[in-house]
Amino acid sequence: MASLFNALPGAAAQGLIWGIMAIGVYLTYRILDIADLTVDGSFCTGGAVCVMLMLGGQNVWVAMLGAILAGMVTGLATGFFHTFMGIPAILAGILTQLGLYSVNLKIMGKANQAINVDKFDLLVSLRYIKNVSFFKNTIFIVTVMILVLILILYWFFGTELGCSLRATGSNDKMARAQGINTDFARVLGLMLSNGLVALAGALLGQYQGFADVNMGRGAIVIGLAAVIIGEAIFGKIFHNFGFRLLGVALGSIIYYLVLQLVIWLGIDRDLLKLLSALVVAFFLGIPTWKARYMKSGLGSILGKGKGR
Repeated sequence: MASLFNALPGAAAQGLIWGIMAIGVYLTYRILDIADLTVDGSFCTGGAVCVMLMLGGQNVWVAMLGAILAGMVTGLATGFFHTFMGIPAILAGILTQLGLYSVNLKIMGKANQAINVDKFDLLVSLRYIKNVSFFKNTIFIVTVMILVLILILYWFFGTELGCSLRATGSNDKMARAQGINTDFARVLGLMLSNGLVALAGALLGQYQGFADVNMGRGAIVIGLAAVIIGEAIFGKIFHNFGFRLLGVALGSIIYYLVLQLVIWLGIDRDLLKLLSALVVAFFLGIPTWKARYMKSGLGSILGKGKGR
């Protein structure tokens, strides 16, 4: 039991980092109504760009800004495929993700690049979980970053441009009838989403001390798990847009805490991806089960009424 409690702070820190990625997934999945698979590639792009810039002598803030911009470019590529070339969004994301594997290899020069916390001034690290000052603690730093991001997104989606993105995802035809350039809105949404995903990749690269070409594999599953868990647990409590984003981040933390519990119970680590997929499938199926239950319950009530 002591080993489990010792591992929880690290799981919480990792959950917070992936929570930023989950917020990016939320923007496309819930606001634009697009299942964007670019994130499996753009997550690694963020980590690769951040690590390589720091190895090249740039400070951590410049490296993270470069990661965000690189992530936005990946979103632009997916948006170009989808809007200009007319490729369905899910296929456009797959094409970009596939191409990014080669791009990420070229960025790093090899499959894995390490960065030593003793030689570089990293913002977050595995070593900054315990026995460090409060303001250097990874959990504190990433929590502040998430709160700042939520405030910025809350403000942005209250602007005219942000409302146009929400209108595009809600009703594409009505948005066009109101004079909104829906293609531009989709591209912008994909750029914002993948910028956040790349930021999460940059933080994870620092946290674990390396960037790997496969570090983003299955990221979309983790992102969806965080979104679905957050909505299932906090959906009836958080109605405000900002609080919904917070719920997504909390869903990511819960996901990683549960994952840590599963590891502690001794379940084969090779089955973790399968477990993640089953968790997402379970929570995605809840709305359908609720609808069927309510429909069958209502039908039985009406049937009894007719019998009388």
